[in-house]
Order: sequence, then C-alpha cells, then structure tokens
Amino acid sequence: MARPKCCRRVSEKPDCTAFKPVGVPAASLEEIILSMDEFEAIRLADLEGLYQEQAAHRMNVSRQTFGRIIETARRKVAQVLTTGIALRIEGGKIEMPEQRVFDCDQCRHTWGLSHGTGRPEECPRCKSRSIHRSEDQDVLFKEGCNGPRGRCRRRA
Repeated sequence: MARPKCCRRVSEKPDCTAFKPVGVPAASLEEIILSMDEFEAIRLADLEGLYQEQAAHRMNVSRQTFGRIIETARRKVAQVLTTGIALRIEGGKIEMPEQRVFDCDQCRHTWGLSHGTGRPEECPRCKSRSIHRSEDQDVLFKEGCNGPRGRCRRRA
C-alpha cells in the first residue's frame, strides 16, 4: 500500500485558475488539471528563481519530492502550450498560511495581514515604505500538516 500524500505548503491561491486558447470555445476543449502544489512549484522555481532545495523548504517537502512535483508540473504546462488544450488550477493536498507576513527593512518590525486586504503601503510602526514579504512564515500555518519534513499528522 502506498504512503498517504503529505500536505504541501502553498503561499496563496492564484488570481486566475483557468487558461484556454483564444478563439476556441471552452466546451470543445480538453482540459488538464494543474494541482495547487504543482502551481506553487512552478511559481517558486521558475518565477522566483529559487533553487530546488530552497523551494522544497518553502513547500515543506524533501528536495526529491519537489523535483518530482516540478517535473510533472512542467510537463503539463508544456502539453497545454504545444497542443492547445485548456489548463485549470485546482485541488491537491495543501496547507495555506492564515496570514501574509511582512518585514520592515528599517525597524525590523514583523506583522501579519489577512489575505485579500492588499499589500501594505508602509510599516505600521515606523511608517517606512521599505517593506517586503517575509520568507519565514512557518509559525502561521495551520495545525495538522506540520509534521517533520511535511509528513501529515492525522487529524481526529
């Protein structure tokens, strides 16, 4: 029997969850599903340019698992681009942060904001505009999937 799939950390949901070729009715298209963890792997590796070890740490999986996730995701995206079929982003066993965390470069203040509130303009403490998203968001993830190396704890 195969081991159960572990939760993968995903920083946020994508703004757009479906893509299709222009001029072709969606009803007539075949569709490929890109899971949320596959989307996150592409975002971390290809958009943010992280090495696999760094990206794996952010997703709370091993480097080998990250390698398998990114390989599958890239194959799906290549298939969509070369064959003209639709892509939908959904599903997967994931965990998301309860808040987004920001750091101030000026006073080193760290604070959290709920999703959907927009990016802050300035630090609430010193009013500096020199702020950025924090990379260390481990404390803000919900319980249930925080076992060692991403192994899920069973919920009652």
